Amino acid sequence: MPGDHMSNDEFFTQLTNLFEHNRKKGHGTVYLTQKRLTYDTGITPPSPTKVLDDPLWDTHPENPLPVLVHAANNKSSKREGKGKPGNERENVEKIKLSTVVQPDKLDAFYVRYAEACKAGMGGLKKRERKKKKKDKKKKKTEG
Repeated sequence: MPGDHMSNDEFFTQLTNLFEHNRKKGHGTVYLTQKRLTYDTGITPPSPTKVLDDPLWDTHPENPLPVLVHAANNKSSKREGKGKPGNERENVEKIKLSTVVQPDKLDAFYVRYAEACKAGMGGLKKRERKKKKKDKKKKKTEG
C-alpha cells in the first residue's frame, strides 16, 4: 500500500484541482483527514510488561512517525424524485488523494496545507440565518 500515495507536491496540485472542481459545480464536500502512520515494520511490538507499566506506550514513540494525509470528495449520486425539485445531482466519480509526510517536513507541509485549504474555502457563502431565531430572542427580551 505504500506505493499508492502521491508525492507532497502532486498532492497539493490535486487538492487544488479538487477544490476548484467542487467550486465550479456549486456543491460538494471535501473530506480532509490525517493520522500518524504506524505500519512501519521496524517497530517491534511491546513486551507485556511494558504495556502493564505504560498502557499508553504508543503515544510517545521513540522515533517520530510520519503522517498520512487523505483528501476525498463526497461522491454524489442521482437523486431523481427525491427531495426538493431541482435538487438532482449528476454522478460524480469519487476522488481519493493521499500522501505521506515525513516528520522532518511536517512544518513546511502544514504551511502549504493551510494555504491550500484557505484558498479552497475562499468561495464559501456565509450561512443565512432564519428570522425565527431572531424573533424568539426579541420576544424573550421584551417579555
